[in-house]
Amino acid sequence: MSTKTIEQVEEQFETFQILNEEGEVVNESAMPDLSDEQLQELMRRMVYTRIWDQRAIALNRQGRLGFYAPMAGQEASMLGSHFALDKEDWILPGYRDIPQLVFHGLPLYQAFLWSRGHVAGSEFPDGLNVAVPQIIIGAQIVQTAGVALGLKRKKKENICITYTGDGGASQGDFYEGMNFAGAYNAPAVFVVQNNRFAISVPVEKQSAAKTIAQKAVAAGIEGVQVDGMDVLAVYAATTEARKRALAGEGPTLIETLTYRYGAHTMAGDDPTRYRTSEEDDEWAKKDPLIRFRKFLEGKKLWSEEQENEVTEKAKEEIKEAIKKADQEPKMKVTGMLNNMFDEAPVNIREQLEEFTAKESN
Repeated sequence: MSTKTIEQVEEQFETFQILNEEGEVVNESAMPDLSDEQLQELMRRMVYTRIWDQRAIALNRQGRLGFYAPMAGQEASMLGSHFALDKEDWILPGYRDIPQLVFHGLPLYQAFLWSRGHVAGSEFPDGLNVAVPQIIIGAQIVQTAGVALGLKRKKKENICITYTGDGGASQGDFYEGMNFAGAYNAPAVFVVQNNRFAISVPVEKQSAAKTIAQKAVAAGIEGVQVDGMDVLAVYAATTEARKRALAGEGPTLIETLTYRYGAHTMAGDDPTRYRTSEEDDEWAKKDPLIRFRKFLEGKKLWSEEQENEVTEKAKEEIKEAIKKADQEPKMKVTGMLNNMFDEAPVNIREQLEEFTAKESN
């Protein structure tokens, strides 16, 4: 009886798709109402982010960037979902979700400073509704439930969206956060970017569930599985989830099926130890940029010249952002100690005295 029930649940979660791998529309009724300019802007952002990713990996290897989690392959999932947001919506990101923050208003040089662990990288501009990227896997899920409930209590016409990977969906915070948000009907959207590996652990070994989307059932909220390499499908699913949240219909869990081409992070991970070249080749055929480029070219909305312009702009802006980040005064131990407490306890005051003397020499 229980096996049959599980199968019936799993059958409800078919992958939502609008564009196939060849950039052809296979779900005309689901096509989002986007202007030609908006479609082009989506492509610009994905191309920009791919160039940014390539440059960031190079900067990391040069020792000019600190902690970095590669993004290539996940552009449609990240940027398609962000494109559905309002400027006043809140974003609670994981450590890979830096593009959403930058396109929400975070200056690029601060994103680089955050990667370096510099305090100025977390001193966000006033009015920017984002939290500092979460390093603890899944912790942002519980925080999202709280922020969303706060928006509801203040009667704001906005939502809170958060991101994690498939590994995050195996954490206790994931279930607790969704359950809380569902119980209080909070305007939250939980995006799980299923890139197949929680660092090195395949998604099939993390859970017996056939999909991550079906985990929404236990929390009593809406769940949907989306082709995460299809930017239009991701945008459409997020738009619907946001609409439901604002209409008081509760949270949504969105599972985006995607793939990270690079390492989990640049901190020593070697994906060749747990992924096959055949698997990499299979997912390369689903590349979100190639797919969307074919779609736009078919509509005469994209050209090699336009792509080259975006590429050169990205390279120039990245160069300037790194230059500006380099100009930020280096952190000192006294600065860190001063930032820890409003009123420093005795032991911190003692350390401040010690390091002030050292730094003045």
